Amino acid sequence: MRRELVLLAEMIEAAEQARALVADTDVSALDGDRQRRDALLWNFTVLGEAAAQLDDAVKERFPAVEWARPSQLRNRIVHGYWSIDLAILHTTATDQLSGFTQQLREVLFELEADEP
Repeated sequence: MRRELVLLAEMIEAAEQARALVADTDVSALDGDRQRRDALLWNFTVLGEAAAQLDDAVKERFPAVEWARPSQLRNRIVHGYWSIDLAILHTTATDQLSGFTQQLREVLFELEADEP
């Protein structure tokens, strides 16, 4: 179970970093800032890879969490990076990651409570 705790912590950190990278910026500024854009892509990739690595038992225990979405986005970034829509990434980071991060925190809290 320790591995699952590490993966969840990585997911939370990556989601928070993605949110921070788009805070107070718009899509055109993001498009013009290569380092910020690359960092955003990296954090979405980490988030998706960690989600994919989580044990199925964890995913089944918490079915309300959309575990597949980060992995799908990660695959889109990794396999189609040349045609990424930055507006979608910006909207995802701005509008969706806050709620998702809260769900991850709740899962992490419950799993930590299970630890001896």
